Amino acid sequence: MILPALFFYLFAGVCVASAVMVIVSRNPVHSVLFLILAFVNASGLFVLMGAEFLGMVLIFVYVGAVATLFLFVIMMLDVDFTELRSGFLEYLPIGLVIGGIFLFELLLTVGFWVINPGVAKSITAAIPTNVSNTEALGLVLYTRYIHYFQLAGMVLLVAMIGAIVLTLRHKANVKRQDINVQNARTPELAMTVRKVASGQGLQDADAAEWVR
Repeated sequence: MILPALFFYLFAGVCVASAVMVIVSRNPVHSVLFLILAFVNASGLFVLMGAEFLGMVLIFVYVGAVATLFLFVIMMLDVDFTELRSGFLEYLPIGLVIGGIFLFELLLTVGFWVINPGVAKSITAAIPTNVSNTEALGLVLYTRYIHYFQLAGMVLLVAMIGAIVLTLRHKANVKRQDINVQNARTPELAMTVRKVASGQGLQDADAAEWVR
């Protein structure tokens, strides 16, 4: 029991410290890197609780996709963070008031939070004991919560499209593909049949006609 407790305090401590560094870091790229570190340690906590599938999903999805997307968006948008911080002191009083309200609500929640003894009895469907953790989660996810799962996929799709639109840059000197022009091409426009004398070939004067 000592070794799991040590790993728990290690993962939990690094996760909390990384979360704090995400907020206090001045460089947004460093904040994303600390966020990745927080995700990795949270994954370790899931593994300690026996939810190995959630731990691996946290690594693959959040670290491999979401956090990397944050990093690329920050690097490609080239946001002037110095200009954004210029009015920080003006909004500091209202920010402190809102932060104090949130802190007061969190203290009330922690101080008066009580575990309901009837929570375990409220579960309508018991988890099968003859299947693995991953299989049991898949059975619930793709049956009872399939609509929420599809809705989450649509939200991620919209976020991906939004990131592509924000980072897309049109350059004047770059040739772009036009599907309508390609579909409108006919064999007469695409090629020209010429009779060439044997041993003569095409002349340079004909280049404007056969190269289009």
